[in-house]
Amino acid sequence: MSVWIVIPARHASTRYPGKPLVDLRGASGQARSLIRRSWDAAMAVPGIDRVVVATDDDRIRDHAQGFGAEVVMTSTACRNGTERCAEAVTRMGLPPDIVVNLQGDAPLTPAWFVEDLVSALRADPGSDVATPVLRCTGAMRADLIADRRAGRVGGTTAVFGQDRRALYFSKEVIPYGGDDVGPGDPSPVFHHVGVYAYRPAALADYSLWGEGRLERLEGLEQLRFLEQGRRILCVEVEARGRQFWELNNPEDVPRIEAMMKAMAQD
Repeated sequence: MSVWIVIPARHASTRYPGKPLVDLRGASGQARSLIRRSWDAAMAVPGIDRVVVATDDDRIRDHAQGFGAEVVMTSTACRNGTERCAEAVTRMGLPPDIVVNLQGDAPLTPAWFVEDLVSALRADPGSDVATPVLRCTGAMRADLIADRRAGRVGGTTAVFGQDRRALYFSKEVIPYGGDDVGPGDPSPVFHHVGVYAYRPAALADYSLWGEGRLERLEGLEQLRFLEQGRRILCVEVEARGRQFWELNNPEDVPRIEAMMKAMAQD
C-alpha cells in the first residue's frame, strides 16, 4: 500500500504567527526551523513513498524549497491542517492508499509513531482515520494541567473505548482524576499526538461537511470526523525514552529545545 506524508504549514497562526519559520536549537546549538525539523522527522520514516509540504504562504514555500522539500501550494481558505491535506492530495493527482498528516508543529515525532499508525490503519478496514495516543506519566499530566491553569492552550488529550475507537478529544485534561499518580508513574490521561493517517475517501469527504460545532468549540479538527459518525482508531504508541511535545505557543520553544538537548538530538 502506498503512503504519502503531507506536512500542512501556515504562516498566519492565531496563537503563534510565523511559527513554521521559528528556529529551534538542538543539542549542538545548531538552529533549524520548525518546518525543517518537521520535514526531517517525516523523511526519517521508512516505507514512505512521498513527502510534501502543503502551504498557502510564499515565505514558507521558498524556505522549504531551499532545503529541498517538495511543496504544494494550497488555498488560504483552508481552515485547518486536514483541509489543507485534502486539497494538497487533490492537486497531486491519483491518491495513495494512505495519507499521513504530520503536522508542522510536532518536530519531535519519532518515526515509529508513524509506522505504528500506518500499520494499525492497514489492519483495521473498519476505521476511516487513525491517530496516535501516548499515555502520560504523572509529570506529563501535571504539565498539561499547569498550561491550562496558566491560560495556555497546551497539548490535547484523548479518551477512547475498549475497542480503541475515539470517544472524544479535548484541550482540557480528561479524564478527570489521577492526582495520586507519582511523577514517573502511568496516569489515566492520554496525550493525543498530532499525527493522522486517513483513507483518501474519508479525507475527501471531510472538506465537504463543513465545520462542526464541537470542532469549533474545541478548536480540534479531528472532531469533525466524530461528529459525522466516522471512526477514529486511537493507536497507543510507546515513547521508548523519547520526550514529546508540540509547539503551540512561544513558551514551548525553550521547552522543546531543552527536550532536544536532554535527548542529545541535534
